[in-house]
Amino acid sequence: MSLKIKTKLRYGIGLLFAMIVLLGGISVKNISDMSADTRNILADNYNSLLYSRRMLDALERIDSDPSAQADFEKNLGLQKKNITEVDENVATSHLVAQYEQLAKERNEENIRRVRLALNQVMSLNMASIYRKSQVAESTSQKALFWIWGIGLSCMVVAFAFLIRFPRSINTPIRMLMDGIMEIANHNYEKRLDLAKYDEFEGVAKSFNRMAERLTEYRKSTLADIIQGKKYIEAIVNSITEPIIGLDRDRKILFANNEALTILNLKRENVIGKSASELSLRNDLLRRLVRELIQPSEKKEPLKIYADNKESYFQVQYIPIRVLENGEAEVYVGDVILLKNITEFKELDSAKTTFISTISHELKTPISAIMMSLKLLEDARVGAMNDEQKALAESIKESSNRLLEITSELLKMTQVETGKLQLNPKITKPIELIEYAIKANQVQADRFNCHIEVEYPEKISKLFVDSEKIAWVLTNLLSNAIHYTPENGRIIIGARQQDHSVEIYVQDFGKGIDPRYHQSIFDRYFRVPGTKVQGSGLGLAISKDFVEAHGGTLSVDSAVGKGSTFVIKFNV
Repeated sequence: MSLKIKTKLRYGIGLLFAMIVLLGGISVKNISDMSADTRNILADNYNSLLYSRRMLDALERIDSDPSAQADFEKNLGLQKKNITEVDENVATSHLVAQYEQLAKERNEENIRRVRLALNQVMSLNMASIYRKSQVAESTSQKALFWIWGIGLSCMVVAFAFLIRFPRSINTPIRMLMDGIMEIANHNYEKRLDLAKYDEFEGVAKSFNRMAERLTEYRKSTLADIIQGKKYIEAIVNSITEPIIGLDRDRKILFANNEALTILNLKRENVIGKSASELSLRNDLLRRLVRELIQPSEKKEPLKIYADNKESYFQVQYIPIRVLENGEAEVYVGDVILLKNITEFKELDSAKTTFISTISHELKTPISAIMMSLKLLEDARVGAMNDEQKALAESIKESSNRLLEITSELLKMTQVETGKLQLNPKITKPIELIEYAIKANQVQADRFNCHIEVEYPEKISKLFVDSEKIAWVLTNLLSNAIHYTPENGRIIIGARQQDHSVEIYVQDFGKGIDPRYHQSIFDRYFRVPGTKVQGSGLGLAISKDFVEAHGGTLSVDSAVGKGSTFVIKFNV
C-alpha cells in the first residue's frame, strides 16, 4: 500500500525530529556525566591536597613561627572532615597520631614522621585524582562514541530520506510534465499510469480523459480542416490580383494563378520552396523579397511585362500575426499583394497628355489676346475712353491669370512624366531671395507690405537649378503677400544649420489649421474658407521642384499666428 504525500511528509519530518531529539538527549546525558566526574575531582581531592600543602607549610615553620602549630591543627581539623577515599581515613588517623606524638615531644624524628604521614595522604589523593581522570576520559570516549554513532546513523537515515523522498514526489510530477509536453506536440495518444501515486491518480485520469477527447476532436475535425483548406485555396485562386503567402522562414505557402503567371513559374516548383532560393533564378521574385527584407522609403509602382503587354502593380506587404496561447500576437509570416494599377496608370498618362496638349493649345489664343491688348493700348490705333480702358485692364488680368495657370499646368506635367530637366549650378541663397523680392516688389507695394530680409554673414552656397528654386521662392513670397493684411510685414531669409541650409518665408497673416499642413501640398487643394483665388497647383509644383533637388519643403503654422514655409537643402 502506497502512502500519501502528506503521510510521507509527516513520517519523514517526524523521523528527523526524533533523531534530533535522540542525538540531543544522548549529548546532554554524556556531557552531564563528564561534568559530574570533573566536579568530583575538583571538589573532593583538590581540598585534601590543599589542606595537606598548608600543613606541610606550617610544619616547616613550626620551630620559628608560634602560629604555625595553630595553622597545622586548623587544617588537620578540616582534613578530618574531608574523608572521601577508602584508605584516606586510616592515613588521616595515622597523621593525627604522629602529630600528637610531635606535640608531646618536638624533635626531628617526629617531624619527619608527620611529614611522611602527610605525604601518604597526598599520595592517596593524587592516586584518586589519576583514577578519576581515567574514569572521566573513559566517560568522554564513551560519550564521543555514542554521539558519533547516533550522529552517523541520523546522517545515513537523513541522506536516504533526502534521496528517496524527493524522487517519490518528483517522479509523478515529471511523468505529468512529459505527458503535457507530448500533448503540446500534438501526440494525443499519450496516456499516464499513476495508480500507485494516490494524489496523482485523479490527475492522471483527468489527463487521459482530456487526451481521449482531443484525439476524438482531431479525428472529427481533420476532414473539416482539409475541406477548409481547399475552400481557402479556392478563394485565393479566385482573387484576380497576384497574391503570395510566405511563412516566417520565407518559404512560400501559397501563390494564386495570377502570381504564378507573372512569376512565370509552376505551382509544384514554388509551394514549400524557399523564396530566397527561388529569387536567385527569378528577377521579379528577387525584387519582391528584397523589398520585403529592406523596405525602401519611396514606393514606386512595379512595372512588369507579361502576356505581351506592360502592366503596373502597386506592391503591398502585409505582416501576419496570430494570437498565440491567448497571450500575445506572434509574427508568423507575410502576404505579398500586387494590386494591378495599369488602368489607373493609363488614365493618369492620358490625363497628363491631355493637360499638356490643352496647355500648349491655350497659349496661342492667350498670346493673341495679349497682343491685341497691346495694340489697343497703343495711341496710334486710337484713344480709349475710361470704360474701354477698364474693360481692357480686366481682359489683361484674366489673360495673365490664364497664362499663369497654363504655365503651372505645363510644369506639373513635366514633373508627372519625369521630364523635369534640372540645370544645377553653384548659387548663393541671397541671389534667390533677391530675385523673389524683385519679382514680387510691385505686388508688395500694391498691398503696402514691408519685406524684411534676414541673412547671416557666413552661409554655404547651394548647388541647385536657380531658375526653378527662384520660382519656388517667388511663389511662396507671392502667397505670403496675398495672405498678409495691408500694411503688414513679411520676413524672408536664410540660415545655416549643421549640414544644411534653410531658406524661409514668414508671414503674419491668418495662418493655416494644422490639420491642413499636409493637404496644402496636394494638387488642386485649397484651404476651406480661403478668399484668395488660385489654381491650387503652386505649392504642389514647388514641393516637387524642391524634392527633385533632394530637399524638403515644410510649413509651420497655427491659426491666427501666421505661417512659415521652409525650404531645406543638404550641403
